[in-house]
Amino acid sequence: MLRALAITGAVLLVGASLSIGAADLWAGELDAGLVVAVSRLPRTLAALLAGAGLALAGVVTQLALQNRLVEPGLTGTPEAAMLGLLGVTIVAPGAALMVKMSVAAVAALAGTAGFFALAAHVPRRDPILLPLVGLIYGGILGAAVLWLGWVTDLLQYVGAWASGEFSGVLRGRYELLWLIAAIAGAMWIVADRITLLSLGEDRARSLGLDYRQTLAIGLAIVAVAVAAVVVTVGALPFVGLVVPNVVSRLWGDNLRSNLPAVAALGGFMVLAADVIGRVLRFPYEIPAATVFSVFGAAVFLWLLHAPLAARRG
Repeated sequence: MLRALAITGAVLLVGASLSIGAADLWAGELDAGLVVAVSRLPRTLAALLAGAGLALAGVVTQLALQNRLVEPGLTGTPEAAMLGLLGVTIVAPGAALMVKMSVAAVAALAGTAGFFALAAHVPRRDPILLPLVGLIYGGILGAAVLWLGWVTDLLQYVGAWASGEFSGVLRGRYELLWLIAAIAGAMWIVADRITLLSLGEDRARSLGLDYRQTLAIGLAIVAVAVAAVVVTVGALPFVGLVVPNVVSRLWGDNLRSNLPAVAALGGFMVLAADVIGRVLRFPYEIPAATVFSVFGAAVFLWLLHAPLAARRG
């Protein structure tokens, strides 16, 4: 019954995404098939892929750091990707999109690795401390991005990368996100190894895991997924926080069995945020990142409070 409701809801959500927009498909003034093929369908697929990628990146981050209150947006990863994007825009503004994504992925990898190195020195007794450190770390990187964008007169680019929205997605301008499908396949192969990261380095090594190699694979997955999303549609905060926590509370921490649920829930939650953003001020739009941030921030505050309540109880 629950599965049937979920499938029905997903179909209705996709139908709403294909139908809702400034152009009226039913008025007969436009070629409805062309509008759907060029704009509505790519936008829907972009939202699904971006949400799935960020949710998968979030679950890897949480398992690797052994903390349910962190996600790529709280480890400086999007800000590092933006810094790389800004650098390649300054040095080679005409570079191909794949080149920009590659530079952003390398920068995101370096930024995420920097946070992981910092996290090794953060006491783990209080789970709230690590995300707070991540907020400060991301804020420092974000300030560097804003300063560099200001001195190079590229703040309009920074604004576009920082506010994830799908209004500019068209056929031919979102296909980079299909890398996320390859990432999901790679995660399926190494899912059991990534799950063992949640046990900590000593226990994982005692079970025969090459801890550093697996951690490097996880960091690469996070960096590529976040870079692809930032380059294509911009940053979408809290997706990697909310979705893994929901799935973990329902089905546990086995990444291999949860992988489809994490990807599907992430994709459809971002698509729902995009549809809501289109409806709230129709025919104008509110960025999906803004809509999801309101919901995600509430969940984040609840998660921050939950450990305190548990300890007091």
